[in-house]
Amino acid sequence: MSDRDADCEALEQALGHRFRDPSLAATALSHPSWAYEVDGSRGNERLEFLGDAVLGLAIAALLYTREPDWPEGDLTRARAALVNRRSLAERARALGLPQLVRLGRTEAAEGRGKESILANCFEAVVGALYLDGGLPAVLPRVERWFDSSLAAGRAPRDAKTGFQEWAHAMHRKTPSYHTVGDSGIEDDDSRFTVEVRIGDDGWGRGVGRTKRAAEADAAAAALARAEAGV
Repeated sequence: MSDRDADCEALEQALGHRFRDPSLAATALSHPSWAYEVDGSRGNERLEFLGDAVLGLAIAALLYTREPDWPEGDLTRARAALVNRRSLAERARALGLPQLVRLGRTEAAEGRGKESILANCFEAVVGALYLDGGLPAVLPRVERWFDSSLAAGRAPRDAKTGFQEWAHAMHRKTPSYHTVGDSGIEDDDSRFTVEVRIGDDGWGRGVGRTKRAAEADAAAAALARAEAGV
């Protein structure tokens, strides 16, 4: 798909970037479920892989420049907090990607609201930007998209640490993580479902390709609930 269509033009407008190769924009918006139905391809998976690495580099470079006094551990935690799935899905929504991502029949009903699909699409868009314009096209946009978080002035805690600290302070207990679902499908973004509990009470559930990712997602949900006082 090389022609520039309405979805690609909408993406270009949201990004403020006109693609020299519009097929990159089209591919970035193509979820594997849609691409498989159309031509048997894997859609935006390769761009997602590239975009993940490019985004990590861009965030690392920005943190390194903005926070000259932070040690490696703080920089690592901050980068992890900024590029987690929930954070990327928020940026995807801000760009209007839920309306633009192309989904196959298996995802059409609920896929536009799935954090995993939105985060992956966002990474694919970053990958497409990099291939079309290099780091000069990526860095200023990443800085703009993440500016409020980058300007926080401290290294964010990872969600598991944050929820554990809250649980210790409020309940004098250490949270425990329990796998409550496993699809058994390799490379499934939602393979594992994990629930985090304080004692016998469930505080949040998360999904991920690995148990570790699912635990982090569950902790983020629990921490959001705790901080909201729900």
